[in-house]
Amino acid sequence: MKFLSVIFLAVFLMSEPLKAQQFDSGETQVSVIELFTSEGCSSCPPADRWLSRLQNDPELWQGFVPLAFHVDYWDYIGWKDRFASKEFSQRQRRYAKEYNEATVYTPGVRRNGDEWRGWPFAKSIKANAEKVGALKISVANDRRFMASYSHIETNTQASVLNVAVLGLNLETEVQRGENRGKTLKHDFVVLGLSQYATAQSGYWQGEIPVPSSTAPSYAIAAWVSDGRNVKPIQAVGGFLDASVFAR
Repeated sequence: MKFLSVIFLAVFLMSEPLKAQQFDSGETQVSVIELFTSEGCSSCPPADRWLSRLQNDPELWQGFVPLAFHVDYWDYIGWKDRFASKEFSQRQRRYAKEYNEATVYTPGVRRNGDEWRGWPFAKSIKANAEKVGALKISVANDRRFMASYSHIETNTQASVLNVAVLGLNLETEVQRGENRGKTLKHDFVVLGLSQYATAQSGYWQGEIPVPSSTAPSYAIAAWVSDGRNVKPIQAVGGFLDASVFAR
């Protein structure tokens, strides 16, 4: 499987005259940290600041991948969050259904799919990890990507690849609602999310999403799941060259 993965990515790079960035998780599980937040929620800014500080954590990308999903169910109280999506609200509700939880709320943090209420006081961001197989993705500066996952036989087979484009160093001056008058700063905001089913076990190709908003800088996050539930199996991420969205 490793040999095939190397060949798969090598062929892509040989056929691609444009510059490509490569990201590799390694075999140890990388924790997926999901913050469900909203600019219309008065208790969310501290959680947003916490997520932003993770840029300085030495384990960023190799130990954990952070994601900020802005939900839309607070838009009705006076401020429409420009980063919010019904899809992200549905993702949070799907977690609640699969984990038999009574409600959804913001700010809500999940680590590897599990509800994580101890995030404000945690000494380590990543969870205890086991070897689950390596996820690799190569992104050319025309947005095309190829990805591979080297499955370890003792774990669930991954059939779906999720690819998110993240925006960093974003700011919003809130004019109405619970955060009226505040300038909110955001990082790792999911600006685009796409899912790809695999035609060949462990391999995917396509184009990464176009971001819904322009950001000063971008990152990519990719993770695999088994297609039956939303829980991530393995993840990879990193900062993207600005040239990816320059065309």
